[in-house]
Amino acid sequence: MATAVVVAIFTVLDQRLSVLLIERAAEPYGGEWALPGGLLQPGETLEGAAGRKLKDETGLSDVFLEQLYTFDAAGDGNAEIVVAYFALLPAAQARLRRELEWRPAWRALRELGRLAFANERVLDYAQERLRSKLDYTNVAYSLVPVRFTLRELQGVYEAILEETIDKRNFRKRVVGLGIVRATTETRKEGAHRPARLYEFTSREPMVLF
Repeated sequence: MATAVVVAIFTVLDQRLSVLLIERAAEPYGGEWALPGGLLQPGETLEGAAGRKLKDETGLSDVFLEQLYTFDAAGDGNAEIVVAYFALLPAAQARLRRELEWRPAWRALRELGRLAFANERVLDYAQERLRSKLDYTNVAYSLVPVRFTLRELQGVYEAILEETIDKRNFRKRVVGLGIVRATTETRKEGAHRPARLYEFTSREPMVLF
């Protein structure tokens, strides 16, 4: 049974949750957009294949990566099943390929239409999983730099949830949970007074309760 692996690579860009897509340069679905992926290579593990695609497309490997779900293959591909993963990373750290063929690009989820291989199924499932994980894990660590303001972190939550969050309640919650801590550093932002920089107490996946 032929197995394919696809990876939904998320970031927050311009206050919007975005995903990395590839413009296909061959049939099937030539000229259409799809998630990075391909057939499992001989002797390769599922996680190894997902990590390979992640590094090929972004140059990164030490970021959040988790298996999502196994789907029936859709469309005219050569696989019979598709194992989906999702990854989270700061866009500023990614080094996208510069080739004109099989061109990669960040695309805001709100603006996506039909995708090749019915990949929107994967994205719908991944977005639901990500929103759920915000409630009980520290998963947002993988979408911000090592040092960040609480305003930046709140922007990440709002982009994922697609809703405005009360500033005081948000700060009380994330600090009270013990997942972030204040540093001695500050950053000047426009005409406002310097903002305190924070860091996650752990930059490894952890369950909060």
